[in-house]
Order: sequence, then C-alpha cells, then structure tokens
Amino acid sequence: MELIDEQYTRTPFYGTRRMTAWLRLQGYKVNRKRVQRLMRLMGIEAIYPKRKINVGSEENKKYPYLYLIAIMDWYSRYVISLEISNSLEVKFCLEALEKAIGISKPEIFNTDQGSQFTSKEFIGRLEELGIQISMDGRGRVFDNIFIERLWRSLKYEEVYLHSYETVKEAKEGIGRYFSFYNRERLHEALGYKTPQQVYLSRDENFHKQAGAIHLKNPCFLS
Repeated sequence: MELIDEQYTRTPFYGTRRMTAWLRLQGYKVNRKRVQRLMRLMGIEAIYPKRKINVGSEENKKYPYLYLIAIMDWYSRYVISLEISNSLEVKFCLEALEKAIGISKPEIFNTDQGSQFTSKEFIGRLEELGIQISMDGRGRVFDNIFIERLWRSLKYEEVYLHSYETVKEAKEGIGRYFSFYNRERLHEALGYKTPQQVYLSRDENFHKQAGAIHLKNPCFLS
C-alpha cells in the first residue's frame, strides 16, 4: 500500500491495470483484483478526463500561447524530438525535424495539413532526404491517432494537474513529462512496456542485421 501510495502521488492517472503492471516490474507477484481491493481501501482511483469549461476573468493573468511539436516513432510511440515555441513560425518545426533525423531517418513522415508542414521549407527538407510524405485527409480522424492520443495524455497527465505560474515553468514541466512518457510510462498497447524499451529493442535488432548507425524507421508522426 505504501508503494501504491508513492506511485499514485507521482502518477495519479494510473488505474488498476497500470498500477498492477508497475508493481510487477518492481518484483511483486500481484494480480489486478488485489490492487483494486487495496486502492479501494485507500480511497484512491485514477484521475480520468472530465469535461471542463474554462471561464475567463479580468483578474486572471494572461500568458502567451505555447505551440508544441512532437515527432513520434509510429511503431513504438517513442517521442524522438520535441520543440516548444510561442509563435507558429515554421522554424521551430524544422528544428524538431533536424533533431529527429539526426537520430533516425524514416521511410515515411506523416503530418496534418498545417501551414508549417505544407511550407516549402518543411516539404523541401523531406524531399531532399528522400522521405515519403503523408498528410492526414479531411475527415479521416484516425490518420494521426497516436499523436492525438499523445496530446490527450499530455493534457490530462501533466498540464491539467499543474498550475504553471510562468512560461518557463510550463516548458520545464512539459519537458519532464516527455522524459517520463518515453522512459517510465507504461503503455497497455505495448504490453505494459515503455516506448523507450520498445524503440531501443527494435534498434538493437536492426543494428545486428544492418550494422548501421541510424535506423530506417517505418514512419514518423508529427
């Protein structure tokens, strides 16, 4: 119960499935039924998304909008690069792209149809590298579903749980979250492994077969 309480404090969005998987990783042979019973006894449950209505106020301090780009490996959900900006200029998107391809060059790069991704600079860089370009079609909500899920997780597991006082705090908090997301957050779809575990495992297999420095991943999403 002490372990559950400590982990719940760190990750209040962990339900009984993830908490059970996490305890097993710590070496405890527990099943979900026992974890459910203990969490009920402790009076805790996972924080789930709820409908919110934001009401503005003249007294509330206003901060500039922050725009975020994340480039994710489709197979492992591993976030390869991340950039935050207070403007929608294409520059910060290109910076994220350069960081990503410095780690791994994909066969396909998928984005939405935002002006940054349809710009000559962004498209030109992908074409220069010989990377196939894929863009979400109108009304096709599942084209980029992994990135949409990532934004949802970021909102409910980090942003909505913290009251940032400054833009600097927001950037630091979001940076910490993505480190946690890659290295610690257990994903049910990945068999309760972390994105880093799956990504590096595949990297090692590729290196053994090709002896290459950089991987050629199936697809990046942004």
